[in-house]
Amino acid sequence: MLFLLFQLGENRYALDAREVAAVLPLVAIVQIPQAPPAIAGIFNYRGESVPAIDLSQILLGRPALRRLHTRIVLVNYRAEDGKTHPLGLVAERTTETLQRDPAEFASSGVSLAHLGPVATDERGLAQWVEVNQLLPAPVRDLLFRQPPQH
Repeated sequence: MLFLLFQLGENRYALDAREVAAVLPLVAIVQIPQAPPAIAGIFNYRGESVPAIDLSQILLGRPALRRLHTRIVLVNYRAEDGKTHPLGLVAERTTETLQRDPAEFASSGVSLAHLGPVATDERGLAQWVEVNQLLPAPVRDLLFRQPPQH
């Protein structure tokens, strides 16, 4: 199975490549006033406004570094209602892939909904990130909860 790797700080993380629609350069993201820090803003993708979240903010509590290797990983996020929504993940050092059998990933010993098992190679650990478990409930609700109909 193919994984897209990204790095935050010194730690490597893996996304199931089947969940990735595109890897984009760090395009202009329009910030949303008063949005929580995890929400980087919105960007235009093929004529559609797409929300973007900052993985560094969610996983490390600090904004992503704006470098050449920082990318927007476009995924199809499955909300609780079963609908899928395009979502941009701002991720640092998104420059490589990893081919691994999912059975090679083992429990990390720490149970967090969005962080799955880990695989080891010559460069150390890579932790599997569960895209559909990634968003904290308040962020998920702000992005995907439908307003009541009047």
